[in-house]
Amino acid sequence: MTAPERREDGAVVRVAAVGDIHLSPGCRGLLRPSFETLPLCADVLLLAGDLTRHGTVPEAEVVADEVRDLGVPVVAVLGNHDYHSDREADIARVLTDAGVSVLEGDRTVLPVDGGRLGIAGTKGFCGGFAGRSAGEFGEREMKDFVRTTRRAAEGLHEALSELADCEARIALTHFSPVPDTLAGEPVEIYPFLGSYLLAEAIDGAGADLAVHGHAHLGTEHGMTAGGVRVRNVAQPVIGKAFALYHLPLTRTPEHSGAGEAPGRAGRPPAADAPM
Repeated sequence: MTAPERREDGAVVRVAAVGDIHLSPGCRGLLRPSFETLPLCADVLLLAGDLTRHGTVPEAEVVADEVRDLGVPVVAVLGNHDYHSDREADIARVLTDAGVSVLEGDRTVLPVDGGRLGIAGTKGFCGGFAGRSAGEFGEREMKDFVRTTRRAAEGLHEALSELADCEARIALTHFSPVPDTLAGEPVEIYPFLGSYLLAEAIDGAGADLAVHGHAHLGTEHGMTAGGVRVRNVAQPVIGKAFALYHLPLTRTPEHSGAGEAPGRAGRPPAADAPM
């Protein structure tokens, strides 16, 4: 597979991202003023899960009102809080009705600056990281636990692979793919904050940026073993309504195939935009 080349026009996609906003009816209108500035500085808004506090439909309706008709596409995954009341399907429906693309093991493609931005998303799940992770062995409950993560990672890998012809690709998750962005959290809970299987999926299929939430005491910057930049955009970490990143758009081969090689080869790195 021929490596993608940076476009001569220097085109970039401007990505705004935030997670763990934990909205409830008492938060109505809290983020809307900041979000209304997005058309001036961003091409897309990514929501990295935990959009509600307790996973109720009234909370989801608040989120929907905050992001409705912003003038930029909004793409989201749900988080563990959004699943708490077993209403995740209803929450996804409320957000979809407001124009949000809610991803779970699938992808979306957005036209940006004469190119295509591909976003693959999954909530992800727990399990831990290399050398300190749960194994798919023993009791049925343990095997089910690990298989949940494995299925999420496999869905992310497949969705990213199907975006191989896009000029920029993003992996959007709630749980973290790397331990780097968890620094600050108690090490004892790392296995409940993410899984190395997500990073393997990202490196195996290729991406330009990975975005996640979930770790409120973590740090913003990390990287997979394959060199994909990882950003923790949980609002308690970034300390603002959204973080902004710039991704260079690349020229892809006309007949590039999904899953042929990790997508980072030959791609310029993502740049964190000053705000």
